[in-house]
Parts: sequence; C-alpha cells; structure tokens
Amino acid sequence: MARTILDEVLGFRPYFIEHQLAHSVRDPNGRAYNRTAHLPERRKMMQYWADHLDKLRAGAEIIPLSGVA
Repeated sequence: MARTILDEVLGFRPYFIEHQLAHSVRDPNGRAYNRTAHLPERRKMMQYWADHLDKLRAGAEIIPLSGVA
C-alpha cells in the first residue's frame, strides 16, 4: 500500500520508492540495490510519507478504494 500511495497520491517516482523499500532495481549493468543512492530525494519522500500518515491519524479525509480485493 505504501508503494502505491507514494506513487499515485504523493507523486514520487517509482525508482526512488523501490530503492527505499530495498527492492532490487534493474539497471543496464544488473547491479544490486545501492543503499546510499538518491538519499536526499528518499529523505524528502519519507518525510512526506510521515506527514501523510500523521494527517490520516488526525482525521484527514480518507478516499475509499474502489474495486474488489
């Protein structure tokens, strides 16, 4: 759920999200995940995520998901 919200609601690039979630990221050389890649953008993203969760906890509008699970 975090990956979807970070991408579709908060507008972060999937590349940064995958790095933060420690998923392997494909690149032309096939290198493994680099833990220090894109740290400034990832810090910003995680602060937005924390702020988003704080708003939900405080009673912000919650948008229901449509469809069947």
